[in-house]
Amino acid sequence: MYRIVSKLLIYGDMPKDSILMELSDICKQADSGSESAEVLVTRAFQQVKRLLVLATDYGFDKNLWHNYLTFLLITDENPFSLTCEKVGANDGSVNYFAKSDFQMFRELFDYDFGKLEKKLGIDCFTHLTHYRAIGKPELMYNKNVSEKVQALSEQLEKTHNEEEFFVCVTNFYRDYGVGMFGLNKAFRIRTEEGNRMFFQPINNMDKVMLQDLIGYEIQKKKLVENTTAFVEGKRANNVLLFGDSGTGKSTSIKAIVNEFYDRGLRMIEIYKHQFQDLSNVIAQIKNRNYKFIIYMDDLSFEEFEIEYKFLKAVIEGGVETKPENILIYATSNRRHLIKETWKDRDDVEAENGMHRSDTMEEKLSLVNRFGVMINYSKPTQKEYFRIVVELAKRAGVTMEEEEICREANKWELSHGGISGRTAQQFVNYLAGGRRILER
Repeated sequence: MYRIVSKLLIYGDMPKDSILMELSDICKQADSGSESAEVLVTRAFQQVKRLLVLATDYGFDKNLWHNYLTFLLITDENPFSLTCEKVGANDGSVNYFAKSDFQMFRELFDYDFGKLEKKLGIDCFTHLTHYRAIGKPELMYNKNVSEKVQALSEQLEKTHNEEEFFVCVTNFYRDYGVGMFGLNKAFRIRTEEGNRMFFQPINNMDKVMLQDLIGYEIQKKKLVENTTAFVEGKRANNVLLFGDSGTGKSTSIKAIVNEFYDRGLRMIEIYKHQFQDLSNVIAQIKNRNYKFIIYMDDLSFEEFEIEYKFLKAVIEGGVETKPENILIYATSNRRHLIKETWKDRDDVEAENGMHRSDTMEEKLSLVNRFGVMINYSKPTQKEYFRIVVELAKRAGVTMEEEEICREANKWELSHGGISGRTAQQFVNYLAGGRRILER
């Protein structure tokens, strides 16, 4: 194996602690006899366990070795794979080196672990090629990733040469992209020691769709129109969804990502304390072949908080223009985002009957950077009953509508008032088998 891995050029700079590089070194040490069999068995078992963990995380099945190699190919961000993501596999000298690497991967696909197993007295690798996953597919957090990896793995198994292998891999890069952005819908950012920032996939994102949000048709229409223009490469605006809590603002954003994922839309959720990293985030995604929504949930600032200044500079007004593949979508219970105080009016100037306050203008200038502002107001009681009845039908609740509305009215009086969230909580209560509220 180590002789095969040593011939990789484009894909040859994998971390030394990766499963492939560790197994390659184990094979090398086994051939040279420079390490005891007991130590090598322990190291081999450690890599097998890592393969099993990967299989559990992503729901891999059948040939775990092939799944793992495929996973490496579609997550390795190198100049070749990134170019294929943006413009496809055009003719060029780099293709020669890529096909050479793919020939090595074909040999890795066909690698016979029998020699190593015999030398170490183990048989675990043989079992990895006929693996049966435990658990139901619908319960997997990474079902989307699992399906893509296994589908490509099965295609690569059927290739006869590096030319066919090349076509399969580059077609995947063109259709889905490369790396975690090609496999996942949404991400958070994390910072490790040394201020190294990386994107962490959100694997258990809510699968809600816009049709699941009852009512708010005008609001959803505005959101869809802006997002459609964005993914089609047309002019689009940053969006602020504001209004009462529990009305579906955050749900609408999640639904938009689910609706437009297949058209290249991705979401990066960022928190207030991370706004100083916004420039770094944008630098890492501005040249990717995706459309990114930078999502800020429950956005608001107290008087003493100055993080909004980072946000203002990034959205509009900084030296560097915001890339065309990035928009900011935010939700807030406040329309003006930054809390105003009576002190803000201390610097009010009057001239020709007009009043101006520099402090108030400074605070209002942030909300003005959102070109689309959508109001999600609290539903009326009639709208609330309609939401409850529709949710109850979808949940399979068999009570009469009149009774549902009567009990929903009692529920909202003691559970935070009328809202879509209250309606959903009430229906969850009913669907759990509790039919009548305590009187």
